[in-house]
Amino acid sequence: MPKRKTGARKKAEKQKERQKELRCVGRPLAEEPCNSLFECHECGRKQKNRAFCYFCNTVNKLPVCGQCGKTKCMMKTGDCVVKHAGSYTTGMQMVGAVCDFCEAFICHGRKCLQTHACTCPLIDGICIECDRDVWSHGGRLFKCSFCSNFICEDDQFEHQASCQKVEAENLKCMSCNKNGQYSCLRCKVCFCDEHVKRKGFKYEKNQPIPCPKCSFQTKETKELSMSTRNYDFGRKGGDVEDEDGDYDYQPYAGASGGYASWRDNPNGDEDDDDEEADDSDFDPEEDDCSDSESN
Repeated sequence: MPKRKTGARKKAEKQKERQKELRCVGRPLAEEPCNSLFECHECGRKQKNRAFCYFCNTVNKLPVCGQCGKTKCMMKTGDCVVKHAGSYTTGMQMVGAVCDFCEAFICHGRKCLQTHACTCPLIDGICIECDRDVWSHGGRLFKCSFCSNFICEDDQFEHQASCQKVEAENLKCMSCNKNGQYSCLRCKVCFCDEHVKRKGFKYEKNQPIPCPKCSFQTKETKELSMSTRNYDFGRKGGDVEDEDGDYDYQPYAGASGGYASWRDNPNGDEDDDDEEADDSDFDPEEDDCSDSESN
């Protein structure tokens, strides 16, 4: 018969499984040590955690490891590449490398040096709005909660406010005229229940359906506040609302008269015609008579 597990054994196994689950679940990008907030001691400006200040190029006096987030190495005997038995190390004594992707210091621990370069969360950190990478701006990077694209600190709120917008004039399927029940927030396209699925592809139960174009997870349109693309110019720009609340359609009306004014006067000679008409009405004899009467 197998031995019965003791209470301590069961507790240790549960703790081991819990730690394994925590390692599998990724941390939010804003909580990563390489993307944490850092204030320069020289110029006092806040920015992303980096080895050198973005504004004054001053070396950080208190480096923070971009992988484990520690500022002091207290391991007397461990995986440190530079052994320091019997003493703690801080500052530049703790630094082992500088990451090329996130521009942050990495401590001299063997695990951090071997794993951070391959698992850096800012490897593809290019803003979807301004196309700037980590080295081109001093702020932090975030991920959009809708399309999961990288956005910089300057365009964070502007992008998320306009992310739920379809690149079409209606919310219908791009392949047919049915109502789009699913929306891809990365492609900005709606799909019906037939065209959202591909032939020969196995779908898992109770899982979001991937987009047939980019394989990003689609969401139901009714769960989102989707809006359509609209224009502030063209034939819809001249509609005027009357007193009854109805719109009076004025074709080809724009801010400067639109096509109708150009059609009537293509060369813009209306003012010149008025001046010529005024000159043609002028009679020099009448002008001479008025001058003699005044004298």
